[in-house]
Amino acid sequence: MPPRARQRKSGLPPASWMLTFSDLMTLLLTFFVLLLSMSTMDRSYLTRVTIFTSDVSLMTVRAAGRIPTKMQVVIELLENPREAMRKQQRIKDLLFPDDIMPSQVDRALLEENLQILARDEGVALVLSDKLLFAMGEAKLKDSALPILERIAYVLAFMTAPVNVAGHSDMVGGRSDGNYAISANRAMEVLQFLQEYGLDNRRLSVSAFGPDQPLLEGNGPAVWNKNRRVEILVKTTPNIGGYS
Repeated sequence: MPPRARQRKSGLPPASWMLTFSDLMTLLLTFFVLLLSMSTMDRSYLTRVTIFTSDVSLMTVRAAGRIPTKMQVVIELLENPREAMRKQQRIKDLLFPDDIMPSQVDRALLEENLQILARDEGVALVLSDKLLFAMGEAKLKDSALPILERIAYVLAFMTAPVNVAGHSDMVGGRSDGNYAISANRAMEVLQFLQEYGLDNRRLSVSAFGPDQPLLEGNGPAVWNKNRRVEILVKTTPNIGGYS
């Protein structure tokens, strides 16, 4: 009798271990699928993750109420169109310092193809298509991403509305193709700014095709200047008349 008294039933069905085993196998399979998906992520997704990570650190700085000194100088210049025109090189040097720009960004190309112009509504950062796109394409080049990221970085510290406008050259005249490529390029830059984290309510987009040339005339030098994207920072609402 005593030996039988020591035998107790566990209260679990004989095959209960199989439930635990199946749960473990499900977790392992989920982990394997996750590893597989991570190994096949494309470059554009990784770029977005990088931009998001940098934006998180930027939001931390903004939440703490700190604006880097160099960016504060740039902001003050962008809020004064005449001063910005006079100090274009100063803005370029502060926005794109050599010590942080990656090697794929050609400094000479940047200097030649970035202009800072006064407009009625504020200051326009004018980027020729050589900086941003391959000939005839509307997808941003890899080398354009660090340039736009620096522009987005300073814009994130501001509250002014931002308009992204695409322009084409006159080759082919006022054809649908010229309007289409100017629109697609403007949208590509706008999407970059959105992904960086700028408030959609601040952003607008325009496409002018060949209707608003930067330079008049013909020839490759003129066409190169006219194919551009302008990022207009609307810092003078009293002139532009927007709300």
